Amino acid sequence: MSVDALFRPFQVKSLKMPNRIVMAPMTRSFSPGGVPTSDVAGYYRRRAEGGVGLIITEGTVVERPAARNDPKVPVFHGEALPEWKKVVDEVHAAGGLIAPQLWHVGSARGRVRTGPRSARSTAPRASPPPANASWSPMTDEDIADTIAAFGRSARATRELGFDAVEIHGAHGYLIDQFFWSALNDRDDRWGGGTIADRARFGAEVVRAVREGVGPDMALILRLSQWKSQDFTVKNAHDPAELEQWLTPLIEAGVDVFHCSQRRFWEPEFEGSDLNFAGWTKKITGLPTITVGSVGLDGEFIAAFGGAGSKPASLDGLIKRLEADEFDLVAVGRALLADPHWVEKIRDGRLDELKDFERSAMMTLS
Repeated sequence: MSVDALFRPFQVKSLKMPNRIVMAPMTRSFSPGGVPTSDVAGYYRRRAEGGVGLIITEGTVVERPAARNDPKVPVFHGEALPEWKKVVDEVHAAGGLIAPQLWHVGSARGRVRTGPRSARSTAPRASPPPANASWSPMTDEDIADTIAAFGRSARATRELGFDAVEIHGAHGYLIDQFFWSALNDRDDRWGGGTIADRARFGAEVVRAVREGVGPDMALILRLSQWKSQDFTVKNAHDPAELEQWLTPLIEAGVDVFHCSQRRFWEPEFEGSDLNFAGWTKKITGLPTITVGSVGLDGEFIAAFGGAGSKPASLDGLIKRLEADEFDLVAVGRALLADPHWVEKIRDGRLDELKDFERSAMMTLS
């Protein structure tokens, strides 16, 4: 099958991509003290040289005491910002485009202590934690300060010359915890019985980021139904609930939805072959990014247990792209293992595609 659909240009606001391929954000934990190194800059530069249309960085956390779960996860404030400028400059010098992913892990941080020793993880819950819990319910002040922190990082995104910005609202981390009825039992304006009610925190974060980056920069929001804590859970059980969830986020300023699945080919709702990105585009009319085991025969959760994956056909993906079910395709492990993956796909050098092995996660190749 022709791969031409993957190599059509795409534009949203000031973001002008030469093709439809996005490098998915993947936590790498190679930034000691939260500060990206020259090796990190080189890692992203090589993907730009290899022809990726847009690089989305690994999750990089906002300025809150308990925002990250690993001391080598990069931050997006303070002394890290000049180093992020070096990353941007290297990617641009290679002809690439790059967006940071802004992140707060919330109670998924667990008992890891990466901030001040007294800092506890925060959660959207209203109910008091058990005696041995490692988290505390977020107060109104906590919520306001967190929203403001996203806004500050967004302003830095614009000042440093990034080409777009992504907010991490997926996978059971803080913003997704507010969406999730199992964790958000608040009875104030940040909770409620419907997904639209529980979307208010996410919408306020989007609004703060939109104000920070200005009207012309593309704002991407990554969402998922599945959580790291539960692979089967759904925030939206049918298209009507999905519309209720997405509408306040669109009104707040989202331009593109990045729709995370473990396997992109799986239908989101019964009675339709559309995946999560397909349904999101159908309901909103906005551009969407599909992601989930693209280009490989094994899904990524298994990789953490040591499972490898081999290259897989892109025919099904390209058929969906040609049918305009979604607009962009995010590639994770295949690009992690091989910075030249895009060039090989474009040039038909399929025999040169590399297997993915867990060892690829242990280095910045």
